[in-house]
Amino acid sequence: MGVRMKRLSVFAVLALVLGGCSGEWGWYVVNPSTASGWANLRFLLGGLYYTILLSLTAISISVVVGLLVALPGLSQYRALRAFNRVYVEIVRAVPILVLILWVYYGLPQVMDISIGVFWAGVIALALSDSAFQAEIFRAGIQSINKGQYEAAHSVSLSYTDTMRYVILPQAIRRILPALGNQLVYMLKMSSLVSVIGMQELTRRANELVVTEYRPLEVYTVLVLEYLVLILIVSALVRRLERRLNADERN
Repeated sequence: MGVRMKRLSVFAVLALVLGGCSGEWGWYVVNPSTASGWANLRFLLGGLYYTILLSLTAISISVVVGLLVALPGLSQYRALRAFNRVYVEIVRAVPILVLILWVYYGLPQVMDISIGVFWAGVIALALSDSAFQAEIFRAGIQSINKGQYEAAHSVSLSYTDTMRYVILPQAIRRILPALGNQLVYMLKMSSLVSVIGMQELTRRANELVVTEYRPLEVYTVLVLEYLVLILIVSALVRRLERRLNADERN
């Protein structure tokens, strides 16, 4: 059902694009058969690299930070559990756009450092996503049967080795769909970094709209870019999930 809906979405967007190709609409601005249209398309597609790089860098950091924040939430000590809860609640309460603006404009003044748009976007996206990653990891680790801990303890494994070799490999298999959803979420939220000048897909589309005065045509291409990108990433995540499940059964 999900695949059918995605196909219908693609067809609907294509129908909108093709149906609007009249003389009154300026599809020439993204027509690959003309020199200017091809140049505009290349300009738009050039932002794909920065969107992917920004998203992958941010989610790699957020996964690590999220795991480090999740572990105190599983502790028997009240103070550590409180740290986990306070961190998650505070970070999740801040809108990601506000966080991007604060990191880019406020963090350099607070810490007396210079920070570019790329790393400002990475820090803001990673920080925002880390709270969600922490909850995903905490739920995944808690879903592992306590007998696994007891078995690891019986062979004298330390807490670190138990997590590394026994608990986390099983937990990651269970939370992989959620991690894949967060990657998709990260790819979409990366568009917000355009407000500070990051040359990703949305920023380039905005700049082209300013020069060509054709928002419908340009933003339609932008929708298609994100649609294709998200569908490819979703397919790769499902393929990885099936492979891990097959390895677990074997």
